[in-house]
Amino acid sequence: MTVVRRPPARSEANRNRDWDALMAAAQRGDAAAYRRLLSEVAVWLRPYYSRRLPPAMIDDVIQDTLVAIHEKRHTYDPSRPFGAWLAAIARYKWIDALRSLENCPKEILDDHIAVPCHEEAITSAWSLEQLLSTLKPAQSQAIRLVKLQGFSIDEASKATGQSATLVKVNIHRGLKRLAAMLRSETDTD
Repeated sequence: MTVVRRPPARSEANRNRDWDALMAAAQRGDAAAYRRLLSEVAVWLRPYYSRRLPPAMIDDVIQDTLVAIHEKRHTYDPSRPFGAWLAAIARYKWIDALRSLENCPKEILDDHIAVPCHEEAITSAWSLEQLLSTLKPAQSQAIRLVKLQGFSIDEASKATGQSATLVKVNIHRGLKRLAAMLRSETDTD
């Protein structure tokens, strides 16, 4: 059994020193350092916002924070810790997100929410199943496939193992039998 070992986690102090150096390099025009810094910051921001905001907002707030870092990168003083500068921006973006929640329209739900009645559809489906169960299985299956599920005659033929002609005959005879049953029920009423 092979044991996979993760590299040791960087201490917060080491991470902060790395970020200080990466931001300083980014201010000097090092695009690779800037990409690495933003990638690492995005990873750091996810748990930061996960503890503070609803899940649906996290990606947007992370993006807003990265944009703010990009727009304000010229204000970063390399003699000061990048982590504190980042935490201040993240905090302000968190507060902005909380404020946006206050402005979201709130809908008061009525105690009597209308729910559509499906009784007729359920009754019809049950009645149709009862009628089809009175037919021979081959007739019932052919009608279900072609008339209810929209199969072509050829597709129904392949699905049932019947010839295309036999599928047509079973549909015709089955529908004829159903019509006769319904007529006889109507006559008795």
